[in-house]
Amino acid sequence: MTTAYEIAKEAYAEYGIDTEDVIEKAASKAISIHCWQGDDVAGFDQPGNAASGGILTTGGYPGRATTFEQLTADFDQAARLIPGRKRVNLHASYAVFTDEHPWVDRDRLEYAHFEPWVAWARRRGYGIDFNPTLFSHPRVVDNLTVSSPDESVRSFWIRHCIACRRIAEQIGTELDDLVLNNFWIPDGLKDRPADRYTMRARLRSALDEIYSEDAPHVIDSVEQKVFGIGLEGFTCGNQEFYVAYAAQRGGRVVPLIDSGHFNPTESIADKLPSLLQFFPFVPLHVTRPMHWDSDHVVLFEDDILEIAAEIVRSPGGWERVLIGLDFFDASINRIAAWVSGARAMQKSIVYALLQPWQRLAELQDASRFSEKMVVSEQFKSMPWPAVWDEYCRRAGAPLDGGLWPLIDAYEKTVLVQRS
Repeated sequence: MTTAYEIAKEAYAEYGIDTEDVIEKAASKAISIHCWQGDDVAGFDQPGNAASGGILTTGGYPGRATTFEQLTADFDQAARLIPGRKRVNLHASYAVFTDEHPWVDRDRLEYAHFEPWVAWARRRGYGIDFNPTLFSHPRVVDNLTVSSPDESVRSFWIRHCIACRRIAEQIGTELDDLVLNNFWIPDGLKDRPADRYTMRARLRSALDEIYSEDAPHVIDSVEQKVFGIGLEGFTCGNQEFYVAYAAQRGGRVVPLIDSGHFNPTESIADKLPSLLQFFPFVPLHVTRPMHWDSDHVVLFEDDILEIAAEIVRSPGGWERVLIGLDFFDASINRIAAWVSGARAMQKSIVYALLQPWQRLAELQDASRFSEKMVVSEQFKSMPWPAVWDEYCRRAGAPLDGGLWPLIDAYEKTVLVQRS
């Protein structure tokens, strides 16, 4: 132990907070890290196809991964710099095609196309989460998929989603784990619709068909959005629809909360204790929106601290809030993006675990709001960075000051060699 950590340990012990317990607990919380930061959401199955459905990356920083081998190598490099338990979050567009298992369209994907991911994850000790990919594909017609009035379009995407649930179930079986399978669609219209009801009725019918099979290793989630580029007038899958649908399914489907998919003044943290009252799991996609769903890299800021606080202090939040990241920035080093975002989330968790929540709640219930404010501000000056540093040391991860030389060295020896 370091002198700084020993001082911090004693300081927190005066308030009944055991930093050893904090480090152990923080190390137990898995974070699902999205593969698509490593290649700007390009995927492997539609080379040359531009991103669509409101998916947009900006910038052209060198070193983008273009193969399974490159993407997993980059993820491994980032993972070495990130403490704690890790999962990898995959989209169906990252199917690995080989001579033995050649290219098929998305409605015919099978588990075999993801066996390389599972073998790699098993070797590394990563969990896996999964997503059907209903964007960046020629069968997205007029920005519509399962809500399309064209039955051939609609049925194609329903088959794709059914295939993805089967793949997720097999992944869970192979890894003896639960797999989050998240459903998000870009469906919407640029201007005000003449008929909202029928589009949402088609979406509801499609979901009923998609979720008709049992999948005991799968946690099914549905993800809303306020609007997207070119979809300013109407989004088919909004929050009211998905929360109502999930409730109607009796908890067998849960709403996923993406922190970039709401109006900028809405509090994501405020939603968690509400949803935890009714759903067995509340999955998160943590991102950093700037004015809109810009998917900037997560930083150690107030909004993230509030999310971490609700995960820590809400009854059942620790076990039932599933943390996933979702950002993509092509203007910066992609390893740095992964590492900075994941560590910011973990740092927020450590910080939240070091707060005197029981005391603050008692002060709130006693209407001693002035004292609550003073105590809350006091703990911002406590030596929490020393606990974070000790957590990183024990996990074998670099301290914050040692990150850039390692990231820069990988860029110079690996990333710049890519055309």
